[in-house]
Amino acid sequence: MPPTFGNQFPAPEHHYSPKKTKAFLLKNTFNSIKTQPGLRLTGWLVITILFQALIIVFFLRDSSPSPTPSRPHRFQNPTNKECKFGRVYVYDIPPIFNIDLLNNCNDLDPWKSRCNAVSNGGFGPKASNLDGVVPENLIPAWYWTDMYAGEVFYHVRVMDYKCQTLDPEEATAFYVPFYPGLAIEKYLWFNYTSKDRDRPSEMLLDWLTKQPYWKKSNGADHVFVFGRLTWDFRRQTDKDSEWGTSFIYMPLMKNVIKITVERSPWDELEFSVPYPTSFHPRSESDIAQWQSYIRARTRQSLFTFVGATRNKIKNDFRGLLMDYCKSESGSCRVVDCSVTQCSDGTPAILEAFLDSDFCLQPKGDGSTRKSLFDCMLAGSIPVYFWEGSFKGQYEWHMPLNAKTYSVFIDHNDVRNGENGTMAIKKVLQRYSKDEVKKMRDTIIDLLPKLLYADSSKSLGNTKDAFDVTIEKVLRKIQLQNLRKKQIF
Repeated sequence: MPPTFGNQFPAPEHHYSPKKTKAFLLKNTFNSIKTQPGLRLTGWLVITILFQALIIVFFLRDSSPSPTPSRPHRFQNPTNKECKFGRVYVYDIPPIFNIDLLNNCNDLDPWKSRCNAVSNGGFGPKASNLDGVVPENLIPAWYWTDMYAGEVFYHVRVMDYKCQTLDPEEATAFYVPFYPGLAIEKYLWFNYTSKDRDRPSEMLLDWLTKQPYWKKSNGADHVFVFGRLTWDFRRQTDKDSEWGTSFIYMPLMKNVIKITVERSPWDELEFSVPYPTSFHPRSESDIAQWQSYIRARTRQSLFTFVGATRNKIKNDFRGLLMDYCKSESGSCRVVDCSVTQCSDGTPAILEAFLDSDFCLQPKGDGSTRKSLFDCMLAGSIPVYFWEGSFKGQYEWHMPLNAKTYSVFIDHNDVRNGENGTMAIKKVLQRYSKDEVKKMRDTIIDLLPKLLYADSSKSLGNTKDAFDVTIEKVLRKIQLQNLRKKQIF
C-alpha cells in the first residue's frame, strides 16, 4: 500500500519548524526527569544520547548533496520600473509537498533512484566527457538535466527572482511551489488506485484553499508549474486502469494558470514552456560564446535522428525513421537510444546535432519531445511530422510562424506517400545554403529564450526561458485585473 500523507504536514495556520519541535521535546523530557529523582542518572544519560543524536541528524541533513530552494538572505528590492508587470509572492507550503519529495528521492521512481535527477537545484549531475565537444571554458555550465525536472528548478529560480516579494499585499501573482509530477511519479505504475494518485494534489488544495489570498481571487492569480506533460494530470474518470491523476480537472483548479512542458490546446489558462536542455549559462558571455560556436560549426550530415524504436506500438513511426536513417548513412547520422544510453545524458546526442543541418522530430511521450530543444541548442533545424508538435505550443518562446526556423513534412506522406521515406531527403535537399543559414540564424537568435540559466548568476539584460515565462504570467494576471476593474 502507498504511504498516506494525511497526518504528515502541519496545520495551515502554523509554519512548520523542526528546530522548534526538537527544542520543545528536549525541554519536556528534561522537566519530566527532574520530577523523578530515582531516574536522574539514567535521565541524564538519555539526554546526552538524545542531544548527540540531534547534532548528528542536524549535520547529516545540512550535508545533503541537493540544495533545496530557500528564502534569499538578502532580498533585493528592485524599482517599480524594473517590475512594471508586478511582483511574485511564493507560498511557504508544508515541506511534504516539495522539499520532502527531494529528501526522499530514492523512493520517487519504482525502478531507480531519482536523486541524480533532482540534484543541483533540478539541473542534475554535472555533464561529463564533453572535452572536444563544447568549448572548454563552457563545460562547467553543462549538466545532464532530466526532462521532467522543471518543478524543481522553476522553484529555485523564483526564489531568486528580482521581482519576488515577501509581502503578499504587493503581489500580482502567487506561485505555489508544489511538485505535482514528483508527487505522483511512483503512483503512475503498478497497482495503485486513482485515489492514491489523486491524494497528494487533493491534500495540497485542501491546504491552499484555506489561505486568505486564495480566497480573494478563487485562485485566478495563482500559478502552478507541472514538470510532466499535461496529460499526466488529466485523468477523466475514477477508473483505476486510467492513466494519471485528475489534478487539472479538479474544480478548484479551474481558474489557476498552469505551466507545463506540453499544454492542452483546449485550455486557455495553460501555457507550455521549453523542456530543459543540458546547457545552463552562467552569464551573457556564455550565451554569446555558444551562439558563435554553433554559428561557425561545419556540419557533415544533411540530417540526423536521435531516438529509440517503440516495438510495442503498431506501425511505430520512429521505427520507420530509424530504418530509413540507417539506410541513408551518407546523409543521415543516427543515435539509436536502444544501443546508446540517452536518458541520463550522453555527448553522442549533442555531437549528432552539432554535425547535422536538420534533425528529425517525431512525437515523443506526447506530441512534443525534449529532443526538439536539444536539437535547436546545437543550431540544428527541426523537421516536424505532426502539426501538434508546434501549433499552439511554446508561443511565449518561439516564433508563431514555424516556417522561419523549421520544416514540416506530414507523417502521412512519409508513411503512405508516393516517395515514402525518400520524401524526407528530397524535401531537405531542396533548401539552399542561404535558406538553411537563415533558419539557423533565427534559431541562434532566439536561443536565450529556450535556455534555463544558472539561477545564482545574472544574465544582465538577456532574458532566459524562466524570465520570459514569469513575465508573461505577470502580464496576463495584470490584464485580468484591469478587465475586472473596467467591468466593476
